[in-house]
Amino acid sequence: MTSTSITSAAALAALLAETGYLADEGLATIGYLALAMERPLLLEGEPGTGKTALAEALAQALNIPLIRLQCYEGIDASQALYDWDFTAQILHLRSVEAGSDRAPGANSLRTAELENSLYDERFLLARPVLKALQQSPAVLLIDEIDRADDEFEAFLLEVLSTYQVSIPEFGTVKAATPPIVVLTSNRTRDLHDALKRRCLYHWIDHPGLAREVEIVRTRLPQVPPPLAEQVVRAVQQIRVTENIMKPPGVAETLDWARALHLLGSPELDLASAAASIGALCKYREDTERVSAALARMLG
Repeated sequence: MTSTSITSAAALAALLAETGYLADEGLATIGYLALAMERPLLLEGEPGTGKTALAEALAQALNIPLIRLQCYEGIDASQALYDWDFTAQILHLRSVEAGSDRAPGANSLRTAELENSLYDERFLLARPVLKALQQSPAVLLIDEIDRADDEFEAFLLEVLSTYQVSIPEFGTVKAATPPIVVLTSNRTRDLHDALKRRCLYHWIDHPGLAREVEIVRTRLPQVPPPLAEQVVRAVQQIRVTENIMKPPGVAETLDWARALHLLGSPELDLASAAASIGALCKYREDTERVSAALARMLG
């Protein structure tokens, strides 16, 4: 299936549901528009709300490659775009020189030809952005763009405007089909308006009670329904009432429900909650606060 065969938001939601990803109406609609308009989709929201998982589900649903660019402080264009395999180039150079020594004046490359041969495609190391342009149709996930700097944003803006890049030693690489681009941000800093204007935008919030229960039931059908609902109710209350360093996302909800099931717990009780708290909380301080909160809920 291709993205152009998806003719409505409902069709996209149904396709994603087959992978286990349950998109609400708003997300399905903006996702469909991004596909139909061939525009990048910028997703912002708290960690654990399913931003990265949407890109993964799209790739799985459409049966196309997922190419991920993980952003971090200090990332630059070369780490996202391309590099040259210097080791292979040196070996190639030595091989040519060795051949010239064995047969002086015969089959020797002129200097210009030799230099050009060093920048052949076989020595080009494609990083995620270039790889997505070359392999498209593909899903290009640009994860946590808010961790990169202004200069890198400007580079991405240029690439996402034309879906092509120019490599001085090699030439221009243009995608035959624009890749499906999903950018995610945890909003640790504001992105520039120029990049936002290029994208369609959606804020992903934590799901409501019914939808999160449905997610757990869909992804973990082996977990008894009463336990799934108890886990989700507890997680949702913790998110709202407890001031912790890392509020649990949907991923933690799933981990906790699965851990409780593996421990053989038919329902959420204080002993099983304490034994599996490491699946829900990732900081010692959070573990202490959440343990106290669970004692109040379940005690």
